[in-house]
Amino acid sequence: MQKLLNSELGRKNIEDFKKADKSPVIIVLDNVRSLNNIGSIFRTADAFLVQSIYLCGITACPPHRDIQKTALGASDSVDWKYFEKTSEAVDELKKENFKIISIEQVQASVSLEDFQPDSNKKYAFVFGHEVRGVAQEIVDMSDICVEIPQFGTKHSFNIAISTAIVLWDFHMKQKA
Repeated sequence: MQKLLNSELGRKNIEDFKKADKSPVIIVLDNVRSLNNIGSIFRTADAFLVQSIYLCGITACPPHRDIQKTALGASDSVDWKYFEKTSEAVDELKKENFKIISIEQVQASVSLEDFQPDSNKKYAFVFGHEVRGVAQEIVDMSDICVEIPQFGTKHSFNIAISTAIVLWDFHMKQKA
């Protein structure tokens, strides 16, 4: 087997990405503090043709060199919008008929493997602060909370990893 060159991968350029049909998904970052995580999430959003990222509260916005370090240019391809308060972003999304899904460990959460997206709906996945998670106010505004099952000693995944897991799972279920 021979590794492929980047030029052989058949990836979109930024202009083609902007014109492409997007996944019916918006990522909402609720007070995410790590610029490296934000950049990684942009890169994952690009990979899955996510419609947009909503950056809320203390979440930093591009351009910033620490975001760019991990985004590798994805903050140029993926649309984004800033909100001072996450609740304002959620209110806007509800008006646009997005189903609000917080990725959080709560009473009566739905395990990711049991979450079945409806191909006729639009989804906003909310990911929270690296230590405190999604704010309770936003959990209360959510239609459901989905939890990623884990089997080790740690209680959570890194937020960038969580985003990738959820988007991969959503993509695979939409494709099926």
